[in-house]
Amino acid sequence: MADYHHSSNPTAADRVLECIVVTPESTALKSPAQFIAVPLYDGELGIAPGHSPLIGRLGYGELRIEEGGRTRRLYVDGGFVQVANNQVAVLTNHAIPVENLDAAVAREQLQSARNRPANSPELMTLREGAQQQARAQLRMAQHAPAAAH
Repeated sequence: MADYHHSSNPTAADRVLECIVVTPESTALKSPAQFIAVPLYDGELGIAPGHSPLIGRLGYGELRIEEGGRTRRLYVDGGFVQVANNQVAVLTNHAIPVENLDAAVAREQLQSARNRPANSPELMTLREGAQQQARAQLRMAQHAPAAAH
């Protein structure tokens, strides 16, 4: 994939991304980063400094932001990502730190989603979306560090 371009002599600014995560309620995060992984609706995208401009549709899942040897993990709930000039803007309905996810609550949400009616194409789509959200939260909550619970 030819999404990356690198200059022959990168400056320090070229080796750092600016990540901003925005929800309808607030700016959830603004941070420098060396690498960002976002969940797209059809897979995962890794973004390093110098990445080509793009706009992508987010799925439900884990947003990882690596900076200074530390990795921040957030559950994101759909939306869009825009990459341009070493700036990564994530626009999502919800951005929840992994340590705030609860596996028991996610299991309940998944069971509730499975029990939703699906007797029309629209209701089937809503039910499938709710199941995808709950599965992503459950997966992240189950793999959270033990100290986070």
